[in-house]
Amino acid sequence: MNPNQVLWEKGDFTRLASTMRSSGEALVSTLGIRPGMRVMDLGCGDGTTAIPEARLGAEVLGVDIARNLVEAGQRRAVEMGLSNITFRQGDACDLKGIGDGLFDLVVTIFGAMFAPRPVDVAKAMVRVTRSGGRIVMGNWIPNDPTLVAQLLKISAAYAPPPPEGFVSPMLWGVESHVLERFSAAGVPADAISFSRDTFVFRFEGSPAGFVDEFRQWYGPTMNAFDAAAKNGKEALLQGELETLFAAQNQSGRSGHTEVPATFLRVTVTKP
Repeated sequence: MNPNQVLWEKGDFTRLASTMRSSGEALVSTLGIRPGMRVMDLGCGDGTTAIPEARLGAEVLGVDIARNLVEAGQRRAVEMGLSNITFRQGDACDLKGIGDGLFDLVVTIFGAMFAPRPVDVAKAMVRVTRSGGRIVMGNWIPNDPTLVAQLLKISAAYAPPPPEGFVSPMLWGVESHVLERFSAAGVPADAISFSRDTFVFRFEGSPAGFVDEFRQWYGPTMNAFDAAAKNGKEALLQGELETLFAAQNQSGRSGHTEVPATFLRVTVTKP
């Protein structure tokens, strides 16, 4: 099986996605979505941004590599009575079976950045976007001081070395790499813009409880704990993450955790 699929099916990202709903809706509200627009949400999970897109009237195709997340998205859409959204399994590196130029907007928020072949990802997104259409990416930023970059950095320190040829997904958070990848897909630099934005995780529980959610349900953190346990360092990893989450918590009220995370927002207009 595709290692990326194994990673994202290992846990249950819906547990984390539930803490991201309000930020997903807020981001979608800035995308200029109108009824009837054709939107692909790539690396959609269970619909954190795809479902708000559909609720604004877009015709949405959600694509994710993890079968459990596709099924969860389908269930959410049915529960909400949304007939203008479809979820399907697919690989961001090669969007097989999806025609050229079909979409007015391709959105990928912390999704396609984790696919292993970034140039292929850029080419696939450009291919399925119509001329004059847009691609909007949200990508975590390497070494950023906020939550997710630090979580992934700490987790990587405990995990086994990556396989030969591994390309860090965090490079999607570096503007020069983004420009290079879309250039390989035929997009000039002046068609690409960047800004910094923030996602806020909201969890009904303590920071330590939120760490446990990541430990139990988030593939990269699960892998880090598996490796740490083999080396007798499980408690060290737990302690580092609890310190991180407590320091980043901006809730101000007991029993509630609210943590912001900065990301790079990339907007591409296809020539």
